[in-house]
Amino acid sequence: MATIFSRIVAGEIPCHKVAENDEFFAFLDINPVAAGHTLVIPKKEVDYIFDIDDAELGRMMTFAKRVAKAQEKAIACKRVGIAVMGLEVPHAHIHLIPITKESDMYFGRKKLEMSQDELASIAAKIREKFE
Repeated sequence: MATIFSRIVAGEIPCHKVAENDEFFAFLDINPVAAGHTLVIPKKEVDYIFDIDDAELGRMMTFAKRVAKAQEKAIACKRVGIAVMGLEVPHAHIHLIPITKESDMYFGRKKLEMSQDELASIAAKIREKFE
């Protein structure tokens, strides 16, 4: 059975897409810890990020870097933090989170409540800056 992320890539489940190429897909987290919190995934289903072959993982990180650079241009932040946990969905993913302080990346706190319009606006801003 396809993961929820594969279903998002296939267009079966809506998302706020930020960027895409032949191998990777980036979209806003619907339960963000910070505005602009984005997930980067391989389109190919792989459960654990460290099971991705070295060359593909390198390309995934390069893609994630491009997304992070777009986030920095679109959202007021000092940096974009990166986290890889991979326990909540069995599909490898990287969290890219615009931050101004380390605690902005604390996953244990209450998630932001954002409307679909707010998420759509943020995704559009990041997409506009993606190169």
